[in-house]
Amino acid sequence: MAAPSAALTQALGCGLGRDRTALGFAEQGHGWAYGDKPTFVLTTRVLPRHRETVEFCSGSLASLVNERLRPRFRSIWFVGGGVVSGECLRSGLADEVRYSVVPILIGDGIPFFEGLDHDVALHLVEVKAYDNGMVALRHEVRR
Repeated sequence: MAAPSAALTQALGCGLGRDRTALGFAEQGHGWAYGDKPTFVLTTRVLPRHRETVEFCSGSLASLVNERLRPRFRSIWFVGGGVVSGECLRSGLADEVRYSVVPILIGDGIPFFEGLDHDVALHLVEVKAYDNGMVALRHEVRR
């Protein structure tokens, strides 16, 4: 589950949905996807802490990144759906975008990047195809 660059990632931010997915995989015996990386879960709810490396955060994403994470970590990887991804792009927090194309059509769900009020230009820098049919695309955000 970890991204190809996870070894270079010093901290991980994710939405609550992704954290629940990762916790579900761990509970099923598949292990904790993020290893011992400090993980900051974005939520407005008060939840029990399942792991020492997991911290729940609420409030401004820009403040979290600029005031707490950037001073401590050189590389921050955000994992999430449309809400987290859209906020990272809107706030100018993203330096690159990675997403994977899985050969499954889902009938409904959450948009990739929710609430974008403008187009965000991307530059494709890497494509990786896997034997199972998945394709990983890496884009840099053009500024």
